[in-house]
Amino acid sequence: MSLQEKVLMQLRDLILSGDLPPGSRLAEQHLAERLHASRTPVRAALVSLEQEGLVEASGTAGYVVRQFTAQEVADAIAVGGPPRGRAARGGGAPSRSRQLARDLRACLDDGDAVVAAKSLPVEEYAPRYAAMNDRFHALLIEASGNRALQRAIALNSKLPFAPASALLPMHGPFPLDRDSMAYAHRQHHMLFDALERGEGARAQALATEHTEIAQFNLRQALERREESVGALPGIRLVTGR
Repeated sequence: MSLQEKVLMQLRDLILSGDLPPGSRLAEQHLAERLHASRTPVRAALVSLEQEGLVEASGTAGYVVRQFTAQEVADAIAVGGPPRGRAARGGGAPSRSRQLARDLRACLDDGDAVVAAKSLPVEEYAPRYAAMNDRFHALLIEASGNRALQRAIALNSKLPFAPASALLPMHGPFPLDRDSMAYAHRQHHMLFDALERGEGARAQALATEHTEIAQFNLRQALERREESVGALPGIRLVTGR
């Protein structure tokens, strides 16, 4: 990882964690000192964050951390749905790619184990499910072979709550609902089945519908904002309902 990439990751984490709240002025020199880096990678990181939408130019003040409306976040999730659906449709049948089939089945098996483990505390089952979920969707996107879609999804996923597992709380009083998790994983099985059968249109529809789970989780997080902050720090960036 280059220094520029490291600084970008650090700044993004500071924003999403709430350490740099909405409206914070982002001075290059101060950030460089805080991150023990020169101003050059900090400046480049700020440009990248502006392109991602996390910060915005503010005249002579340089950049400030953006605040998002609930509608903007919902739109980011919705916008990510069709590209993920097209990626799923373009992934082809796993039966024609043994490695893809093995990898997707491994994800499904991991998810099945988590869903079946009723006694696991949320601190254990939520990270395991989130890792499986990210891997499953990454495989479908990679298998599509469509680089334009891959870039579009990667850029969209940098927005708060837009990634596949961004709205899966890892701990705290706002745990990942087991029924919601089980329903989402059934959709994974249905999506794999559609791909196995070569039913591209069905796979696309299922992948697009899958984003509704993230929309539901967003609404839950906003309705229980105070409870959600510990598990979803990025909720601090969102105003309103």
